[in-house]
Amino acid sequence: MRKAAAAAALALFATACGGAPETAPAAGGGGTFTYAIPADPGLLDPATAVLSATNGLLVFAYDTLVNVSDKGEIIPGLAEKWEVKPDSVTFTLRKDVTCSDGSKLTPAQVAENVNHIADPDTKSPIYGVLVPTGMKAEADDTAGTVTLSMPKPYGFILETTRNLFIVCGKAVEDRSLLARATSGSGPFVLTEAAPGDHYTFEKRRDYAWGPGGATGKDLPDRVVLKVVPNEQTAANLIVAGSLNGATFYGPDRARMESTPGIGKLTPAGGNGQFFYHQGDDRPAKDAAVRKALTQALNLGELAGIASSGTGRPATGLILDPRPCPGDTVAGHVPAFDAAAAAAALDAAGWKAGPDGIRAKDGEKLSLRVLYATTRGPGVQAAVEYMAAAWKKAGVEVKLNGVLDTKLSESLNATQDWDVVWLPISVTLPSQLIGFLSGPAAPKGANFAHLANDRYEELVAKAMPVPGAEGCKSWLEAESALFDNADLVPVVENTVLVATKGATFAIQAGSLVPTSIRVTGT
Repeated sequence: MRKAAAAAALALFATACGGAPETAPAAGGGGTFTYAIPADPGLLDPATAVLSATNGLLVFAYDTLVNVSDKGEIIPGLAEKWEVKPDSVTFTLRKDVTCSDGSKLTPAQVAENVNHIADPDTKSPIYGVLVPTGMKAEADDTAGTVTLSMPKPYGFILETTRNLFIVCGKAVEDRSLLARATSGSGPFVLTEAAPGDHYTFEKRRDYAWGPGGATGKDLPDRVVLKVVPNEQTAANLIVAGSLNGATFYGPDRARMESTPGIGKLTPAGGNGQFFYHQGDDRPAKDAAVRKALTQALNLGELAGIASSGTGRPATGLILDPRPCPGDTVAGHVPAFDAAAAAAALDAAGWKAGPDGIRAKDGEKLSLRVLYATTRGPGVQAAVEYMAAAWKKAGVEVKLNGVLDTKLSESLNATQDWDVVWLPISVTLPSQLIGFLSGPAAPKGANFAHLANDRYEELVAKAMPVPGAEGCKSWLEAESALFDNADLVPVVENTVLVATKGATFAIQAGSLVPTSIRVTGT
């Protein structure tokens, strides 16, 4: 149930994780760094954080046990070393880490973070996604270690900890302190929260345990995250010098790309993709229908529309840097063939009626397409293109654009959809299992009612195998989803991050706080 509630939110962003940028930032610190965020982050407790706006804020105040380099290698974080077994990992913590209130970080506090999320009474939406189901934590404060264990072998038991923000200090015992404040070991501490307007952080000058040896020495003295929902406004503020950075998805991206004196980063922004509802009473329960509907779409054209021409071919479901590199999409998605699509629908018993709409056993072939209206004009144009193509194939299509909160309700509770445009951004293939298999919504996270035996067999084979050793099976499992047209990856989106008067790095969709330098030019 908790994972189901998180599904729509994960479409925005699964988690932020610290990392060491490939190029060392310039020396010289100080100043104020101001960055635009498109929405208010809401409550700031990491145990409840699933929205991109929330995690994009929390990364400034919290550290993780391990980090990941841009090459995908696991590197130290709060833990200086670790010992991995098939069903457990034991971390030895650094001895110099302190919380933002000055108290020492202890193994007991780290263990409490995991056990709090796993506690059924917490109802944490990240349990079963970022903290694997069944994980338990035990601390040894004398030895300076904390051990995370699973009921059975779990291949990514080390890698999953790169996503878990560690709360420390008084908030470990009183989580209510985290509603509008932070209590972590990260490089900054939140000093002012003005919901709907801005969030101000101050640098921790004693910070000395960042990824890749990063310290607080050269960081800006202050970071202001300003809530700017309108991209045109954000663009104006950057040009005027009132912002040092902002992310652009829509038409103002082209404006920023052509503006002199603006720095530009183009990180991946997650996949544009859609799922078919496979409930017992849905036409897409039939694999032949799913494949025919996919064949009716020119996915190349759809990719250009959805990304406004700024995307790349989709090659998989996991954010870079991936633990299992490889292309799982090529050759596994039905190619565009309108005639073959029509023939396949005929063969499946869906015959065109006098009005051109196909029907079977007296029921029209009707699809309700669900999508979020907050993802920019590309998504709106994409679903309109899909509707037009399917109508040509004899399908009745109803578009249902909603806000993110309503999307979650429709996706999981009311199940009022047949096709949903839903990018789920995660950093490990194991984080997708609950969404792609197991109990169906509303009882579980499997919102599309998927039942792909091949996927489940390959996941079961990959799960107990450590790290890269299981990659062959993980990659084949993804391809099995596309072979069965359970979901259709359309395009790997990119976003434009415009900068002015500052430099910084982006990793896994999030700004890397320890990379920020205010240049003033």
